[in-house]
Amino acid sequence: MSRISEEIENLTVELVKVPSVNGTEGEGNIGNKILSYLKEIDYFKEHEEYAFRIPLKNDKLGRGNVFALIRGEKGQSNRTIILHGHMDTVAVDDYGSLKDYAFDPDILQKKLKEIELPEEVREDLDSGDWMFGRGASDMKSGDAVHLVVLKELSKRVKDISGNILFMSNPVEENEHNGIREALDTLEKLKEKYSLEYTLAINNDYICPMYKGDNTRYLYTGTVGKLLPAFYFVGKETHVGQCFEGINADVIASEVINEIDLNVDLCDEYNGEYTLPPSVLKFKDLKESYNVQTPFSSFAYFNYTVHSESPKQASEKLKKAAKRAFERVIKRNDDRYKKYCEMTNQKYEPLNFQAKVITYTQLYTLAKARFSGDLDKEIKSYEQRLVDNYVDIREISLRVVDKVFNIWGEKKPCIVMFFAPPYCPHNTLNVKNEKEKEIINKIKECAQQLKEKEGINEEFKVMQFFPSLSDSSYLKIDDDSEGIESLTSNFPGWDRVYGVPVQKIKDLNIPAINYGCYGKDAHKWTERVYKPYSFEVLPKLIMLTIEKFL
Repeated sequence: MSRISEEIENLTVELVKVPSVNGTEGEGNIGNKILSYLKEIDYFKEHEEYAFRIPLKNDKLGRGNVFALIRGEKGQSNRTIILHGHMDTVAVDDYGSLKDYAFDPDILQKKLKEIELPEEVREDLDSGDWMFGRGASDMKSGDAVHLVVLKELSKRVKDISGNILFMSNPVEENEHNGIREALDTLEKLKEKYSLEYTLAINNDYICPMYKGDNTRYLYTGTVGKLLPAFYFVGKETHVGQCFEGINADVIASEVINEIDLNVDLCDEYNGEYTLPPSVLKFKDLKESYNVQTPFSSFAYFNYTVHSESPKQASEKLKKAAKRAFERVIKRNDDRYKKYCEMTNQKYEPLNFQAKVITYTQLYTLAKARFSGDLDKEIKSYEQRLVDNYVDIREISLRVVDKVFNIWGEKKPCIVMFFAPPYCPHNTLNVKNEKEKEIINKIKECAQQLKEKEGINEEFKVMQFFPSLSDSSYLKIDDDSEGIESLTSNFPGWDRVYGVPVQKIKDLNIPAINYGCYGKDAHKWTERVYKPYSFEVLPKLIMLTIEKFL
């Protein structure tokens, strides 16, 4: 093991030992830990102003973004490579009895040897080539690689033409607050030092696509994410007259069945497909028990895109919801008809219609009936919810519920809207000469690494990093029409939640992902493969920086 690899491994262990679960004070602690490592680097002892931490605005947990800038002293180039990643992890409840050891790779390794494990996990454990622990793969190892690479490059500053900017962000695992606020700092640094952001390299984890896959994937973009949400309104009735109403929960369950894991809703772009939508939340809005059927329900989905606009997604999902709604109405009618035959009652068709509208349509209908200032009413209501720390997705729901009640319609209906977060999609397009050149250089780096270093790795360049990534906020491919379709159907946009779309478009930073190679991110068997991650990856990053600067 080389000196650099050994330092990366040791630093990974140190970083994993700082619990930085998303939504806890640990995110602030890991930021301080990263900054302290930077401050010990000789270059930043000489240039203290180049390594700093910017606290998040109004953040009660003390979280912040960490930056470190190396300014090359060879020539006058403004080209700048960004090395970035996130510092938070998911929680550790999934570790069960091993929970107390989740943040200590050394002890966890010993404890794992004492229990029964799946065959593949046991093989990896016994090999000694894998480090286990929460964040070992996602993505403390990636942070460690960037930090040690930065340290090595700081020793060669007189030979560097251009700049390297390190950036580490909190709150990646849910709302992406860190990177969204970091855009302000990127703008200020760009203006202050005349930086030209040439490329951003994220180091979020990469993993096998299927069992036995050893390919090292290099991504030239990242998948986008929408959170389409549905407010379901039925017609309440006493269970003793159950056919006189229509159950909101049944409408919701049929829509979930229609959309969840529906591969016909995958978004294809140049031969790459997104994963299908997954339901993330479902609940009815009845607060107590009685024998009245539920009047309203709520659900939202993880919906990933490669090139599909929010407008296109909205149209597809509205059609899917209407198909499901119509099935519920027909099924209820068929069952009512059969019940009438069984009981010798007169049958008359149930008179329900499948109505599906967007939030924009609902707002327009409500505004026509509201005597006051509806915008002011909604804004005041949103602020009260924010002040009470209500989950921002719940705020979206409550706003829709309020506007629906202002409208006052009592007929069954589905209202479709968008809720936080919104992660823009982006990729490098071969039809753009500048972006095509970046793709070719990345391929050259991988090939050169194999030839010069004799490294026996199979690299493959892909268009979209399949997991959600902070790289979404460095470049955006959605057009203005698509953005308008999103924001107009997004309760609380720019008040409760927002993405600085124009700022992202202005920065327009080509964003790729290399990443440490690992398995089972967000699982208790999470682990990172040390030979590639600590030996090969640093060389690939340094070679890439050399080629681009």
